[in-house]
Amino acid sequence: MVDKSVIRILVLDDEPFMLKLLGQVLANLGFNQVTTFDRGGDALEWIDLSDIPPDLILLDLNMPEMDGIEFVRHLVQRSYTGSLILISGEDERMLQTAVKLVRAHKIATLGHLRKPASPEALSVLLAKWTPYRQRAPRGVYKTYAAGEVHAAITNGLLVNHYQPKVDVASGKVVGVEALVRWRHPRDGMVFPDQFIGIAEEHGLIDELTRVVIGEAFAQARIWQDGGLHLHVAINLSMDNLASLEFVDYVTDAASAAGIAPEVIVLEVTESRLMKGMSIPLEILTRLRLKRFSLSIDDFGTGHSSLTQLRDIPFDELKVDQGFVHGAGSNDTLRAIYGASLSLAKHLGMRTVAEGVEDRADWNFLRSTGCNLAQGYFIAKPMSAAEIPDWITSWEADIENLM
Repeated sequence: MVDKSVIRILVLDDEPFMLKLLGQVLANLGFNQVTTFDRGGDALEWIDLSDIPPDLILLDLNMPEMDGIEFVRHLVQRSYTGSLILISGEDERMLQTAVKLVRAHKIATLGHLRKPASPEALSVLLAKWTPYRQRAPRGVYKTYAAGEVHAAITNGLLVNHYQPKVDVASGKVVGVEALVRWRHPRDGMVFPDQFIGIAEEHGLIDELTRVVIGEAFAQARIWQDGGLHLHVAINLSMDNLASLEFVDYVTDAASAAGIAPEVIVLEVTESRLMKGMSIPLEILTRLRLKRFSLSIDDFGTGHSSLTQLRDIPFDELKVDQGFVHGAGSNDTLRAIYGASLSLAKHLGMRTVAEGVEDRADWNFLRSTGCNLAQGYFIAKPMSAAEIPDWITSWEADIENLM
């Protein structure tokens, strides 16, 4: 447990009453290294003169001379490594936007509070603080060359992990999503956001996707033979849909593995705009005719849009995690999530909620009629060998979740 007495806190607010109130609340909570300022310039000067910067800053957004957003920019210029809590009388959407901006600057943000901030709410956010050296690195990725990615594909270094999907109404496990990993000989397990983009940029994505499909189909047959009947979802890049031959490849691969197209879900994410849609549209339409399921992934982000729902025969809509986690207590997220769910239902589409991170998210989904859910509250991606035992454990505990 962190010793509260050693945490250095800076409070910046232009209202003398708020400075006094927050100082007293922090003292009552056991924090005694607290410095307060009512002007951003003075706070920055103090930071510049200090041998050690503050561990935590409680920051008001709406201040004269230098507002909180401008103050954050100055912190970025100083490579600030501490954490922020935003406190403001602005509306909830403004606070959420400010939090996203701070995080975009790679500064740790414990959260935000509306004025007047209650001691209880402040205490909850303060409990999230961890020393900088204990935080997991964010946004620091090693850059890999296209040749390295190609070698990983051809040398069999790619492996699928699988994240379970559960039926929200019953809690039963109904499927998994295949998520590719790179078993790097030096760097350990490399995640897809570090190499999928490279594969797309250098014309390797089709070869990579076929490796994923081959392994996923083979694994689906293994589970099927063992009496475990799971739908298996596989991610497709729009770049996979450039050649009409892709339909025959997927169909033949399923037939060779001995699995029915009905158990395969092809999740389509349009990470880059396509120059033309005639070939992708033909491919996706033919895949649906052959009874493969089509899912529009990360709906509401990137290039996924109502136009795609109009033009492509999707039968599943995945609500992006950015609209799911916290939606139960956030009016904006709840409205976007609800609109997505309503749209899917009117179109006769199955709905999947991504990013179910905690019990509050799970309880919220159960109140909305969403069909399927996945996220860390349910399970992280795991190896194929771990899936059967995990299912046994999860389903033994279903009653406690319903």
